[in-house]
Amino acid sequence: MFEDQTIAFIGAGVMGEAMIRGLLSQNIVEPTQIIASDPWEERLAYLKEQYAIHVTTKNMEAAEAGQVVVLSIKPQTLDKVLPDIRGHLRRRDLLLSILAGMPIRNLANGTAHASVVRAMPNTPAQIGQGITVWTATPEVDDTHKQQAQAILGSLGEEIFMDDERYLDMATALSGTGPAYVFMVMEAMIDAGVHLGFSRHIATQLVFQTMSGSVEYAAQSGKHVAELRNQVTSPGGTTASALYHLEKGGLRTVLSRGIWAAYERSVELGRGQKEEHVE
Repeated sequence: MFEDQTIAFIGAGVMGEAMIRGLLSQNIVEPTQIIASDPWEERLAYLKEQYAIHVTTKNMEAAEAGQVVVLSIKPQTLDKVLPDIRGHLRRRDLLLSILAGMPIRNLANGTAHASVVRAMPNTPAQIGQGITVWTATPEVDDTHKQQAQAILGSLGEEIFMDDERYLDMATALSGTGPAYVFMVMEAMIDAGVHLGFSRHIATQLVFQTMSGSVEYAAQSGKHVAELRNQVTSPGGTTASALYHLEKGGLRTVLSRGIWAAYERSVELGRGQKEEHVE
């Protein structure tokens, strides 16, 4: 799939390293087939020592070396990076972006390149347990789609959608989703401490409850509402807790939060300035 090809990572941060690590651990490519560019020389030295890949501080050099070019930078640095790579992508090259809220049209126009994949991974991708929603321009052929699938699959699961509007939805649901889970976990841990557990024990109880519940739900094949009903005895402790959660509007608050994240993703895609949102 990547025979005699080089994958170039423009930006060697956490997500870039996660993809590099996944590609190498799954033997999809050899270290000599990867080059990473980043302005932080200490970071590059670490990656070179850790993974034996090629590194450079020049984005242009990386772009010219790669037949697949991955944009794994922060969105706020895009304006500085685009001039470095514009005109250095060949017609048959693939550009893959994981920049949140950055529409394909902006990427295509900014790089003067038509073959573009836009992807939205999430935080668990850093340990190979993420899920990525991605889409592609019509110019991306089947071979390039397979390559994109392999790269994004190195982060965990991946889902292809044929309409870019689903990327903003994914940003709100799965991209931002870990923050919702972490907040619930934090609240549960604090409640455990309030009950009288040490923070260490409360954390252990919540972590295992979360991970075990997710794995049980995934293996059961049942709707989560059915699973919830199974542990809710009439007049019991769970029923009492759920009554107060429903009364407090847990479902509505979550739904509104996810919708707000979706609207913000759309706004950022339209080029509106970042500002504080209440």
